[in-house]
Amino acid sequence: MAPVNRRQFNQRMGKGLLGTLALGSLPLNRLMASCSYPQKKLGIALVGLGSYSTYQLAPALQQTQYCRLTGIVTGTPEKAEVWKKKYKLSAEHVYNYENFDHIAANPAIDIVYIVLPNSMHAEYSIRAARAGKHVICEKPMGLNVAECDAIIAACREAGVALGMGYRLHSEPYTQQIKRFVRDKTFGEVRFISADAAYISRGNPNQWRLNKALSGGGALMNMGVYSIQSCIYGSGKNPAAVTAQEFSTRPDYFGETDETITAQFEFPGGTVGQMMTSHNARANRLYGSCDSGWFELQPANNYGPLSGRTSQGPISFPHESQQKLQMDDFARHILEGTPNSAPGEMGRRDMVIVEAIYQSIREGGKRIAIDLPENYGMGG
Repeated sequence: MAPVNRRQFNQRMGKGLLGTLALGSLPLNRLMASCSYPQKKLGIALVGLGSYSTYQLAPALQQTQYCRLTGIVTGTPEKAEVWKKKYKLSAEHVYNYENFDHIAANPAIDIVYIVLPNSMHAEYSIRAARAGKHVICEKPMGLNVAECDAIIAACREAGVALGMGYRLHSEPYTQQIKRFVRDKTFGEVRFISADAAYISRGNPNQWRLNKALSGGGALMNMGVYSIQSCIYGSGKNPAAVTAQEFSTRPDYFGETDETITAQFEFPGGTVGQMMTSHNARANRLYGSCDSGWFELQPANNYGPLSGRTSQGPISFPHESQQKLQMDDFARHILEGTPNSAPGEMGRRDMVIVEAIYQSIREGGKRIAIDLPENYGMGG
């Protein structure tokens, strides 16, 4: 086959595929190993060597206790050579997008981490599952709910574990907020607010501004953090949403959403709001409760995070969130510990994303969200 560059490949793969398949849970005995501590670290292959793999995931894999870097997939030979030397990877552990499926025959690779543009998540998650490898999929899980369904079904059929690249569920500040909510430390949560945004001033040709590759703009990127924060900060899935979109730089954000705000209704009378943007700076979670409040600011960057409550500050030592996340997923496979961010969580978030976009299309109409009470909450 003739070689293709990253952009050509992305354009070719960005057309989508996949229909809706049945959902199901992976039996626990398919995940558990006989030992409580790994005699061999699980091998992870990173698919896509962009900035997140280069500056976050690969360095974190030098610190992990339960997994290690054993493979890479890239369409850029120059990158492959740099990574081979830096991480001492032999040629048989380096793949491109044409020979990706050969990864099935590599016993050193147990987990495939999909770190590609959004339009490629479903394609490569499914191919990794069919190769018999456990899957971590970066957010958002897919371009739509149907792709999420197909990924979950493929992993179930192959008997492999599926996790989302939701690093915050493994870091201590987020876990503390979850404990506050679960234990009702400050009583019932009555109001929750979450903002996640940054200013994009970079290359106007970047894939995040190409709707065919990204599926959307700020909502499909930083907006996932806002949605997640509202859910774990209230302990509930939303029952309805009303949303608005704002654009002040249509020349730059021609195809994708620049700024979105939304208001959530939760069961039991809790209300919430979120903001996400590629043209503002925001990084906060705040919850108001019957007898106090909690706050994280910053709430969703790579850390260190910072928190406080009506009773005083909260503080934890900083560790790589990516290290904690990947070790948690490896332990889920090795020991059968709860999956902190299962595929159903990614699917749930896409249900909410689709409801937000629907509300915007319909002029800010209130859209009901049909989700089971604890669906996608994770371990």
